[in-house]
Amino acid sequence: MQMRSTYIAMLMCSASLSLLSCRSHPAGTGVVPLPLAHAHNDYRHEQPLHDALAHGFSGVEADIFLVDDDLFVAHDRHEITPERTLRRLYLDPLRERVKQNGGSVYPNPGAPGQVTLLIDIKSETAATYKVLDRILAEYQDIFTSFGPDGRSDKAVLAVISGNRPYELMASQKVRYAGYDGRLTDLQSNAPADLMPLISDNWTRHFKWRGTGRMPAEERGKLREIVQTAHDKGRRVRFWATPDNPSAAREALWRELILAGVDMLNTDDLEGLQQFLLSHRVR
Repeated sequence: MQMRSTYIAMLMCSASLSLLSCRSHPAGTGVVPLPLAHAHNDYRHEQPLHDALAHGFSGVEADIFLVDDDLFVAHDRHEITPERTLRRLYLDPLRERVKQNGGSVYPNPGAPGQVTLLIDIKSETAATYKVLDRILAEYQDIFTSFGPDGRSDKAVLAVISGNRPYELMASQKVRYAGYDGRLTDLQSNAPADLMPLISDNWTRHFKWRGTGRMPAEERGKLREIVQTAHDKGRRVRFWATPDNPSAAREALWRELILAGVDMLNTDDLEGLQQFLLSHRVR
């Protein structure tokens, strides 16, 4: 599983679950790609997508609404503006980056194999997805596809969250996106090509918020979740984890890394970037 060697290294780095003693080498020039870093509510940054990529993030999240056969990026419907379309904020810039970098989002040696675009559907499920599917097909040169011959990896993996049309997606002969599962799907026999990711709300499943030691029972539960998902070829992400700068946030991030969680969710681009670089998680 991606980043497994990193997790092992982190465990060796600190058997006491404290990573603060593990220092990084100088980052050098250019952006250091960070496979674990995911920009939650990315579209709310001053420069959507561009700010996340400038901080080395390998996952970005965009909420979308269907309006008059086009897709607009916004957290709430009243925030929709004509210029903030999915194409303009994400799809066109990603295509340009991939073109400039010879087939990948990041040009750096050792860069992540893919960047994940998590697309959270906020409007009517089926109608929105059908338009999204048609638009993603126009960008099939950069998006991973799933068809009769299996998975064809490209620079970007789209994953559908929010209002997710499982049956519709499962019935497609060719798709340009995967389905974002929940912990209720942990034991699902759906193929990983259909459900490549399991995401859920941290506060619905864990009481620990980073203060004090993580209870052994909850630590065991977290690691069992990750292992089960990985055994089925799926990555794991939690949202609603503490996101204000604090020792508690760093403690929770450390536990997620040590458990093998694949994507760390944040709105604080610089904060997570500095944390991962200072702890040599690359």
